[in-house]
Amino acid sequence: MKGQKIYFASDFHLGVPSLESSLEREKAVCRWLDSIKTDAAEINLVGDIFDFWYEYVYTIPKGYTRLLGKIAELTDAGIKVNFFTGNHDLWMKDYFTKELNVNIYREPIKKDYNGKKFLIGHGDGLGPGDAWYKILKVIFSSKTCQWLYSRLHPNLAFYLARKASKRSRVITADSDEKFLGEEKEWLFLYAKEHIKKDPIDFFVFGHRHLPLSMNVENKALYVNLGEWINYRSYAVFDGVDLKLEKFNG
Repeated sequence: MKGQKIYFASDFHLGVPSLESSLEREKAVCRWLDSIKTDAAEINLVGDIFDFWYEYVYTIPKGYTRLLGKIAELTDAGIKVNFFTGNHDLWMKDYFTKELNVNIYREPIKKDYNGKKFLIGHGDGLGPGDAWYKILKVIFSSKTCQWLYSRLHPNLAFYLARKASKRSRVITADSDEKFLGEEKEWLFLYAKEHIKKDPIDFFVFGHRHLPLSMNVENKALYVNLGEWINYRSYAVFDGVDLKLEKFNG
């Protein structure tokens, strides 16, 4: 891994709030990927890359061709790309694996980079509270429910999902971008509890929409990657340290 780095980014939310702003963000993401490809050993896309993604057997969501092409370029060049599904794109199936050679992870996983232990995941459904969403996630992840949803025509299915996504964003936008304090940041609390039974050096999550870097009991670092609508933030591991950065290109 000498001279190479591990990158992490999440919550691009491509598709909202408008076609124009989403396209501008997608181009910025592609510029960022271009800027890191010379020293990237591995790139982790940690959920909610799309504001909505659903795959039918012969249909995928319209758009995102620049990003899809850029990911294919990276994997063709031998750079490993991992995709962690989030609450907005948990219906990922096998398109990214077969077409783009991307590894798909649906739950948080542990990885070892240069002797450091990482726990990586989108973060939805972890930590205390949010019982209603945890119930919804079980329903959304159900194979039976997904089969029933697939019986809808794609035009109707995408329309309903985007209406629901927009409504959810209006409700949660304010709370997502305010620091709640160490005693109320649920992913930080999850990290504090997890480290008691499993030694981890770095916890890397998305979902919160707020770039955060916090020490966990002086034993580990919890990093939340933020989002790209306002921050364009990401994290990079150089083999020793994990740091939050901001893309200004």
